[in-house]
Amino acid sequence: MPGRSSPVGVFDSGVGGLSVIKALMERLPHEDYIYIGDTARLPYGTKTKSTIARFSIENAEFLLSKGVKLVVVACNSASATALDALRARFDVPIIGVIKPGADAAVESTTSGSIGVIGTEATINSGCYEHEILRLRPGARVLGKPCPLFVPLVEESWLDDPITHQVAERYLAVFRATRVDVLILGCTHYPLLAGVIADVVGPGTAIVDSASTVAGAVERLLIKMNLANDSDSPGTHKFYVTDLPAKIKRIGRMFLGIDDLSIELVRLGAS
Repeated sequence: MPGRSSPVGVFDSGVGGLSVIKALMERLPHEDYIYIGDTARLPYGTKTKSTIARFSIENAEFLLSKGVKLVVVACNSASATALDALRARFDVPIIGVIKPGADAAVESTTSGSIGVIGTEATINSGCYEHEILRLRPGARVLGKPCPLFVPLVEESWLDDPITHQVAERYLAVFRATRVDVLILGCTHYPLLAGVIADVVGPGTAIVDSASTVAGAVERLLIKMNLANDSDSPGTHKFYVTDLPAKIKRIGRMFLGIDDLSIELVRLGAS
């Protein structure tokens, strides 16, 4: 049975979930982490709900084979469509990124006008709107898919003129509608937080789902008496299903770790 010294498992369809790992390592530095990025089958955001659920189950099975005590679904598309399937199948605690982000947005808004950006799957699912309205009935939620943000991050074009132009095209609607909170509903997007904040303006607070989910993990580990009580720095192991060299380069950008070690594994039919 997993215990306090067992690792925390994190999965994403690619490398965006490394922003969640970074937030977890900063908030819970004594925990051990195992990360799996399903880079052979990304993006999840364009897949059907049943396909995303199947891929998510295979990711969780891999993490559980490593003895994790908790699974973080660091993929907004999977959190939006596969959490019920995962929780029905596995006994370990499972946390997605939707509820923590919605909680933080509702706490931050004064006008009740909240924007959400993410993949097509995340926005079309209505998951953030549903959670926000559950917490604050009458809130106005405006969702906008921003599919080009992910490749821009993975090309390391974090402060490129093209990135600013794309952000202006996507995000001008939020200035026009005067949302006072904008949820970054994709784990790649925190790397573009500066550009996004410049476009939407200082009157809009930015909610980063990576940092909010790290707080949720901390609270749940304490509640379940599963927090690692070691004084030693935690370890981290990274696995991907394709392109380990490319992911190592991108991983350096996310985590600032020069000697990032990544192992190639296979899941399902990948």
